[in-house]
Amino acid sequence: MEVLAAEKESVAVEEPGEKCEGNDVMGAKPGLHYHYFELGKNTDPEKESDARFDAAFTVHPVLDPVQIYRLHRHFARVELERTYQEIQQLQLEIQNTSSLSADGELSATWPTGIAAAFQPKTRFEVLRWDYFTEEAAFACVDGTPKCELQGADAADVADVVAAAIEELNHRYQPVLHVRKQQLLNGYRRFDPTRGMEYTLDLQLEMVTQKGYSRSLAKRVHLLRPLSEVEIIPMPYVTEASRVNVILPLTAPERDYAARFLEVYATAAFENAENAVLTFLFIYDPFEAQQVSQNDVFGAVKARIAEYERRYTQVKIPWISVKTDAPSQIKVMDIISKKHPVDTLFFVAGVSTEVTTEFLNRCRMNTINSWQVFFPIHFQGYNPTIAFHNQPSPLSSLDLVRDAGHFDRDAFNEACFYNADYMAARTRMASDVQDIEDILETMDTYDLFVKYSNLHVFRAVEPALLQQYRPHSCNPRLSEEQYHRCVQSSLEGLGSRAQLAMVLFEQEQGNST
Repeated sequence: MEVLAAEKESVAVEEPGEKCEGNDVMGAKPGLHYHYFELGKNTDPEKESDARFDAAFTVHPVLDPVQIYRLHRHFARVELERTYQEIQQLQLEIQNTSSLSADGELSATWPTGIAAAFQPKTRFEVLRWDYFTEEAAFACVDGTPKCELQGADAADVADVVAAAIEELNHRYQPVLHVRKQQLLNGYRRFDPTRGMEYTLDLQLEMVTQKGYSRSLAKRVHLLRPLSEVEIIPMPYVTEASRVNVILPLTAPERDYAARFLEVYATAAFENAENAVLTFLFIYDPFEAQQVSQNDVFGAVKARIAEYERRYTQVKIPWISVKTDAPSQIKVMDIISKKHPVDTLFFVAGVSTEVTTEFLNRCRMNTINSWQVFFPIHFQGYNPTIAFHNQPSPLSSLDLVRDAGHFDRDAFNEACFYNADYMAARTRMASDVQDIEDILETMDTYDLFVKYSNLHVFRAVEPALLQQYRPHSCNPRLSEEQYHRCVQSSLEGLGSRAQLAMVLFEQEQGNST
C-alpha cells in the first residue's frame, strides 16, 4: 500500500498497489477476491442504493477528506445494524432454548440476555422504587419529600420518555403513529445486578394512517443496563505514610478531650503507629484575654503533658488560635502553613474514636493529586433513648443497628494531602472576591468539590466510630451546612422505633 500526501495532517488517503481485474482485486491467496466499487462524481454514500456498495472491500475515487468521513460514517452504520441483527438473533435463540430448561419459559429473563432482577431475602433488602413526574422527584438526596427535577435527573427522565416513544413507534408503525401527551406516573429503582429500571404510565395519542386519533394510557417498562465493568487505573499507594491527625478544639468541647486521648493512645501510642497528633486550641477574644489567669484549656494541656511523660517517645504539639468566628477552612489555613506540602492530614473531631484500621484506610484511600477521602463515621445514638429503661453499655460503641447509624450528613472528618489543599485554596482565592465572607460558610468538603479536579471519595467507614454527644449548630454556617448539621443532630438521637417507644410511654404517662 502506498500512502499519498493528505490535505490535513490527520487524514491520509491510501492507494492500492495490487492488480485489479474487473470488479475484483486479486488477493494474496489463489481464489480469494476482494470486491471494489466505483463511486460516481459527488455521490453521497448515504444515498447509494447499489447492493454491491455495502459488500465492497474498497471504494474509489476518494478525492477529499470529507468523503472519507462520509464513507466511515456509512460503513460504521452498516456494521452497527449488522450487530443489532446478530443481537436480535441471539435473543430469539435464548427464548427458544429456555423452553427446554427445568423452569421452562420462566427461566428467560427480560430483557433477554440481561441478568435477572435482584430477589430480596428479607424486607431490609427490598429495593425502593422512587416516584417522579416530568417536573419533580419525590425522593430527594437531602431527605425532603419533593424537589424539582434538574440537571442529570431531568435529562435522565427526558431521555427515558423519548426512548419509550421511539420504541412504541418502531413497534406500531406504519399502522399507528404514537405521540406523547403527558407522563402520568414514573417510577425508577437501581438494581445493582442489572441497572436502572423504569416503569412509566404515559398518556399517548395514537394516530392512524387515515388521520384518525385517539388518546389512551399505556404502561411501559424500560431498563438502562449496566455496561461492562471497567477497572479504573489508580496510582500506587502504601501504608507507610505518616498521618498527621489534627484535632480542632473549642472551649465547649474541652471536657471530651480526655476520652479522645485515651482512645487515641491505645490505638497509636501503644502500637507505635506512624502518626502525629496535633491539638489546635481555638480561643474566642474573651478567653484569649484571660489565658494567663484562667486558661480554659489548662486541664487539656496538663493531660497532654501527662501522656508525654507516660510515653517518652511521643510528642503532642499544640497550637493556640484566637478567633471569634472559627471555621474549618480558617483552621486548616493555619495548620497548612506549618507543615510540608507532602503532609497527609486527617482532620478529626473530639468524639472520633481513632483506630489503627482506620488510619491504614486513610492512607490507602487518600492519593496525592488524585483523590481525597471523606469517611462516613458510625454515629452512636443517645444512650438514654437507645437503651431506654435498660442499663447502657459501659464499653466502647458496638457496630450494631440498635446502637447507632452511619451519619451521611456529617462531613467534619477528612483525609487529604497538604499540596491538594493548598492548590484548592489558591484556586478559590482567584475565583472568589469576598473571600473572608465565604470562609465562614464553607467547609473543606465544599472546597474540594468546587475548587479542585480531584476525585472526592465518600464512603461508610465501619472502623470510625463516634460516641453520642449533644452539640449545637453554628448559625453562621451556610443554609445547606446548617440544615445538614440539624439533620445530623436529630437523626443521632435514636432510631424511629426507639423514638416511637419513648413517645408512646410519654403519652401513656400523660393519659394516666
